[in-house]
Amino acid sequence: MANPILVTGAAGRVGGVGRTITQLLLKQGQAVRAMVRNEDERAQALRDMGAEVVVGSLLDLDSMHRAIAGCETMYFGMSVSDTYLAATVNAAAVAKHHGVKAFINMSQMTLSQMSIAETTASPQHKLHWLAEQALNWSGLPVVHVRPSVFLEGLFLIFTSDSVRKSNQIRLPFGEGKTSPVAAEDVARAVAALLANPQPHIGKIHHLTGPQSENMHFYAQEYSKALGRTISFQDIPVEPWREGLLQSGQPVHLVNHLATMADLHRAGSYDRMSHDVFKLTGQASLNVREFVRRNAATFNASAKEV
Repeated sequence: MANPILVTGAAGRVGGVGRTITQLLLKQGQAVRAMVRNEDERAQALRDMGAEVVVGSLLDLDSMHRAIAGCETMYFGMSVSDTYLAATVNAAAVAKHHGVKAFINMSQMTLSQMSIAETTASPQHKLHWLAEQALNWSGLPVVHVRPSVFLEGLFLIFTSDSVRKSNQIRLPFGEGKTSPVAAEDVARAVAALLANPQPHIGKIHHLTGPQSENMHFYAQEYSKALGRTISFQDIPVEPWREGLLQSGQPVHLVNHLATMADLHRAGSYDRMSHDVFKLTGQASLNVREFVRRNAATFNASAKEV
């Protein structure tokens, strides 16, 4: 049996990056070790797919030894957290100990505009930047993957309610352009890297959607996908931030999201790359098709009408 490929964060929701990477690799006939935080039905679903499942924490030394030992290739991804840097360094230290030959690291596109003298107001961005530095210093054979904003994040989670109720996209993005990318496209790109990592060691891949446009353009794409007129309403960042805090979202996450909004307003997400196509031979999903596929989420139910 070939050495398994380790995928962290594999439990995720259906359509999540880690879970989708696991599915894609298994379909290719690869041996996959899926790391999850909890023993639950999602872990069992991964076993049913054919993955070897390891339950543990990225912050726990013993967990990482159990996860990494015997793996030559691994994917590291973690959700927004104030422990992100500690988890990255813990995983890197154990990967170094076990002689991992390819470490695919999920990062963020904003880091392309950061340096030792330039940061953002997001604590998460700073942790991501430091994590990339630590991985580069480690001497591990690293590939950094930097996606733009996820369609499943700000576009699906934060626009579905207002689109259903008032036919409006209400986001604090101003006139800034953005190039959102689908999680499935990021997963396809990462799976391609995991299946053949060596030509990419030391490289950085930027993953975006197929176009960079402002929210008025995307409102038109929503309209075409849903068959009714959707408009974009810009809203101030601070009240939006306060609303997130009142809904119970963690301060670390909210500060990160508010910074993303500020950066959108400033045009920092107006970036384009064809790396998804270069890595997978398939273009990334556009906003219109994404909204069409998720139309039920954007349409009012009979009870809401």
